[in-house]
Amino acid sequence: MLTIKKYAAIDIGSNAVRLLISSIIEQKDRPVKFKKTSLVRVPIRLGSDVFLNGEISEENKKRMLDTMIAFKLLMKSHKVVAYKACATSAMREANNGSEVAKLIKKTAKINIDIIGGEEEAAIIAATDLHSYIKEDKTYLYVDVGGGSTEFSVIHLGNTVASKSFKIGTVRLLNDIVKKEDWIELENWIKANTKGYDVVDLIGSGGNINKIFKISGKMLGKPLTYFYLTSYYNKLQTYSYEERITELELNQDRADVIIPATRIYLSAMKWSGAKDIYVPKIGLADGIIKSVYFKTVSSVAL
Repeated sequence: MLTIKKYAAIDIGSNAVRLLISSIIEQKDRPVKFKKTSLVRVPIRLGSDVFLNGEISEENKKRMLDTMIAFKLLMKSHKVVAYKACATSAMREANNGSEVAKLIKKTAKINIDIIGGEEEAAIIAATDLHSYIKEDKTYLYVDVGGGSTEFSVIHLGNTVASKSFKIGTVRLLNDIVKKEDWIELENWIKANTKGYDVVDLIGSGGNINKIFKISGKMLGKPLTYFYLTSYYNKLQTYSYEERITELELNQDRADVIIPATRIYLSAMKWSGAKDIYVPKIGLADGIIKSVYFKTVSSVAL
């Protein structure tokens, strides 16, 4: 007996808004399979509004509403049976974040959960991360977002430390990350990785996924600290326009990729990691799992 149902995740980040639709395949006496069916990404940079002005602008409020109406129609067309929408750093810090969420619920009929950094890290942990790690090794998991970055130390298959820091790509672009924030992060990474002889990094987020794709590496093979440093230096020799025209980066990727790479390299330096693995998972994948296993409340469509 084969059953296929579709579930959806909406990830409202500080740099972009995403709709992930996955097919959940259930078969008797076999493990459940999660297959990505569709991913739509809209570059609404909420963080640029919120981190500088404290609230979501009228223009982006309208773009958010249009996007959520479109997402609702797409979920209906795909016959999605349940979904969950999560908003992170930008919506969390916006003075009008709750107001925008209420407007979307009233007009687009989409319920948005504005989640904290720790809950965000917990949802990401619900992904297939453990299928990518070796249980006899130690990893520093780094999920870079526009408004914040989530860090977790995984030792022998267990998460032993986890923390969210307000250091994200959009904040760095707007030069609003203080030196003290970097010092706090450096101290946290060093304190939580110093007891281990060898630490590898696991990186998630759109920027590291893009760098991994460009590298041509096979899935499961790591990028080295040397490669990432070389690519970081190369990026800085191109202007923003050249990164779009010559490196063929999307408009909303061409600027944030540099601060994102800086975060990964800093984490590698402070943990002593020589390799970074890129399993291509993130918050949206975790939301799908959460909805399916009902570890967090889901909403029927």
